[in-house]
This record gives sequence, structure tokens and C-alpha cells, in this order.
Amino acid sequence: MAVISFAHTDGRMRIGSHSRKAITPSGCNEPFKKAYWCPKRKWFSKEPCPFSNRFECMSFARFSGAL
Repeated sequence: MAVISFAHTDGRMRIGSHSRKAITPSGCNEPFKKAYWCPKRKWFSKEPCPFSNRFECMSFARFSGAL
């Protein structure tokens, strides 16, 4: 059971029962209370991801074997 649900669909970010327009088209690095959402890990990070999009992230994971 999740404490807060966080989802990116149809250009909208859904945070719990609230919804807002997404800042990024892929949902990566969406800011939320001094943290950044990572849709791949389904977790927040204190710093933005260094990749510019999900394709770069997935390519790095394939070449390195892990992320």
C-alpha cells in the first residue's frame, strides 16, 4: 500500500488526489517538495537525474548493466 501515489499520464502529473500539468514530457525529474521523481525507479531523488530523457537513462542502464 502506497502512502502517496505518483503517476504521469496524458501530460498530467497525479500526486495523491491532486493533478497538475507535467513539466517534462517523459515524467523524469518532475519536482515535488525539493525532490525529483524518477519514473524508472519509481522513487524520488534529492538531485535531478543527469540524463536529459528516459532514452538516455535506458541506454546507460543497458551499457553499464545497472542504474
